[in-house]
Amino acid sequence: MSARLSILIAEDNAADRMLLSTIISRQGHRSLTASNGLEAVALFEQERPQLVLMDALMPVMDGFEAARRIKQMAGEELVPIIFLTSLTEGEALVRCLEAGGDDFLAKPYNRVILEAKINAMDRLRRLQDTVLQQRDLIAQHNEYLLNEQRVAKAVFDKVAHSGCLAAPNIRYLQSPYALFNGDLLLAAFKPSGGMHVLLGDFTGHGLPAAIGAMPLAEVFYGMTAKGYSLTEILREINAKLKRILPLGVFCCATLLNISFQRRVVEVWNGGLPDGYVLRASGGARVPLVSRHLPLGILDSAAFNDHYEVFPLELGDRIFLLSDGVLEARNQQGELFGEMRLHRVFAANRQPALLFAEIQQALLSFRGELQDDVSLVEISMVEEGSQSRGPLIFTGSGQHSPLDWSASFEFRGETLRRFNPLPFLLQLLIEVEGLRPQGGAIYSVLAELYSNALEHGVLGLDSSLKCNAEGFAEYYLQRSTRLAQLREGYVRFHLRLLPESGGGRLIIRVEDSGSGFDGQAILEQQLRIDRLCGRGLALIRQLSERCTWPVDGQGVSVEFSWLAGA
Repeated sequence: MSARLSILIAEDNAADRMLLSTIISRQGHRSLTASNGLEAVALFEQERPQLVLMDALMPVMDGFEAARRIKQMAGEELVPIIFLTSLTEGEALVRCLEAGGDDFLAKPYNRVILEAKINAMDRLRRLQDTVLQQRDLIAQHNEYLLNEQRVAKAVFDKVAHSGCLAAPNIRYLQSPYALFNGDLLLAAFKPSGGMHVLLGDFTGHGLPAAIGAMPLAEVFYGMTAKGYSLTEILREINAKLKRILPLGVFCCATLLNISFQRRVVEVWNGGLPDGYVLRASGGARVPLVSRHLPLGILDSAAFNDHYEVFPLELGDRIFLLSDGVLEARNQQGELFGEMRLHRVFAANRQPALLFAEIQQALLSFRGELQDDVSLVEISMVEEGSQSRGPLIFTGSGQHSPLDWSASFEFRGETLRRFNPLPFLLQLLIEVEGLRPQGGAIYSVLAELYSNALEHGVLGLDSSLKCNAEGFAEYYLQRSTRLAQLREGYVRFHLRLLPESGGGRLIIRVEDSGSGFDGQAILEQQLRIDRLCGRGLALIRQLSERCTWPVDGQGVSVEFSWLAGA
């Protein structure tokens, strides 16, 4: 037997009204009676019964209008209305359904059929209640999940967008398939003045696809700020993702190391679609082909960090894209595909408009997003033509000691395979006051180390670098001598001194070479942009003070800072 219901009977015939009330009462239900549609509407508003038996033809207000008003008051709640009618014409029965009726009961009334219809309507009513409850529960859980994603996205955006994506030589488009983009785009200036750019595409969409994005961004920004190379950053990211990601989750990625000074780009592509270098002169396209597995798949021993090097000229553009660009579908289910992208490249006549033309081609294709879509363009510009923001550090640097000294000696075996600059810079930029000068300190350290290693330890002659052929010969000799190096050393002496209102850093570099005549070099008045002989002049320009002993054995430089500056 069904649960006890409150049932409204709207019937203008008193005998029929009494008969229906008796049948319903004997079935264990509570009956409410009305003699016309207006009374029925008022009684429904007052008592909110679960089911209505409605006569179609009544005075004052007929059953059709009463049914419409009751359905409107019920809202989402299902209140079944069974029309009581002697009408047999099809059009009349259709009117009952259009007014909101759910079933019919023909006159004269049959007790068994009425009971069956009440039970059936009650099952529908309870089913509707269950559906609404589960819908509300799903909506509540969905809002909870969306809120979690919003919080995660807000945190991640502060991490991911803390680099130099706003630099004038970068344009990008990111269109997430879900609230949280599985694609990752990072860019940061290096202390030496170049730029690292990473485009990544994690498997899947939304929050599960982004679980590795924040640790990846932390590694990328932290190591870039400390002067680590492309290969060192790749190895650290791969090892971290391999350690933390679940099986089957990985990151297809392209990492660029762009040098505006040397005008080259180093490219590592693991699993992303081909990127391109578009030449400003001639419009040739050089593909940046994927030659590696994605990050987070191989362990450190099997990981391949080999990269390719491409020369760049002013105005050249580098394009990177995620596979969401190629996999966008139109209404016919066709993929946008590589051929359509190549046609956009081929049709371009103004390089500055190419990025917008690719966006327009995707829009005109009316692509349905099947994946996160990312597209980025980086232009080759003059060194120093854009202002650099502060380097991105992972610690606050507020609790570093300010009164200490340390000395490091790097000998033959270490000099062959280890770059000490990130190690030293990481130590120094733990001091908050030195961070605004991080780029200058790195550049000075790089010049000091390069001079000490190449001229002091390896005995190379910088005058070789007078032309392109000389450059090639110089670095061939460097590579050969470094591979054969067994003896020699480079020493770094670091001293940090607190001063009133700030502090001072003193760096002294020595090597095992025969020394040099620093004053004679400076008296040659070599320009900064000369191919050779620029080291000491650059060091003097970037540091607060630069000195060397009479015997030329070592160089000492100083930097100072003000507290809170």
